[in-house]
Amino acid sequence: MSDGHESAATAADTVAEFHDSRRGFARRLQHTLHVTPSLVPLIVLLSAVVGFSLLLGERFLSPFALTLILQQVQIIGIVALAQSLVILTAGIDLSVGAVMVLSSVVMGQFTFRYGLPPQIAVLCGLACGALCGLISGMLVAIVRLPPFIVTLGMWQVVLATNFLYSRNETIRAQDIEANAPILQFFGERVDIGGAIFTNGVIFMLILALVLAYALRFTAWGRHVYAVGDDPEAAGLSGVNVRRTLISVYVLAGTICAFAGWALIGRIGSVSPTSGQLANIESITAVVIGGISLFGGRGSILGALFGALIVGVFTLGLRLAGADPQWTNLLIGMLIIAAVAVDQWIRRVSV
Repeated sequence: MSDGHESAATAADTVAEFHDSRRGFARRLQHTLHVTPSLVPLIVLLSAVVGFSLLLGERFLSPFALTLILQQVQIIGIVALAQSLVILTAGIDLSVGAVMVLSSVVMGQFTFRYGLPPQIAVLCGLACGALCGLISGMLVAIVRLPPFIVTLGMWQVVLATNFLYSRNETIRAQDIEANAPILQFFGERVDIGGAIFTNGVIFMLILALVLAYALRFTAWGRHVYAVGDDPEAAGLSGVNVRRTLISVYVLAGTICAFAGWALIGRIGSVSPTSGQLANIESITAVVIGGISLFGGRGSILGALFGALIVGVFTLGLRLAGADPQWTNLLIGMLIIAAVAVDQWIRRVSV
């Protein structure tokens, strides 16, 4: 009988150890993903690059193809960085695309309609983006309106202002090139070791590194995460929640204005109808990049990886001759998977 009890106890201990090991692995994995939130999108990005490289060979691995991906995602990448800041505070900004386009229109119209020096017109466009962010930030932080409602309204207001002010007129690339080439500054190309980059791509990469450093190593960055995680607790610990929120929206608006400047360089002209899908595409990049829609967790580099993932799938499937709808299908699946992973991390961490 004693042998039977001992064998049963041993079996029970073995089962317990098995469950503990599984539980321990899940805890370690959750902790790793929590500490390094950009790890999942980085793995997906590298896997996609390797997969398309094996499928397409040199057509995909060429410096031209890889730099083309960066050029294609530079606008959405910059806007996604702005969107990331807002989402880290547990908000969302549906007006980023409209602010981007309005800022570019201001730069063009101030130059060609009013005859201002292009440098001054660029500064006015950047100020326009900052002002839009300031209005949204004050409504969210001071009036305490929901970010979704505020930015949904701002999207409509800014979009209407864009068309009314520009009179739906496009400023041609030839006119810009001849009279205000600084407006196309971000479209200028730089040859680095046979790879062709644009100033817009270089700006996107530098901006991502600067924001990553600021969020991780400065008091302002810690306040942003604290506000997104629990604004009431952040306020009790001495964080000025209102000031932090307003600063985030102003900075996001300014970054969108830079995206508008880069948009002129990308398409060559000033068009009030461009960038119509920037809102959705920026949110897509942020979600795929592992930044939690609930705020307080994520890496700014993850948003950049998310934008690159979209670019890799788009170019890879195009080179493979696949129907463009496959890109939408895969991106949609990645969005759902990213949110599922975020929810799983939250459940395991409880």
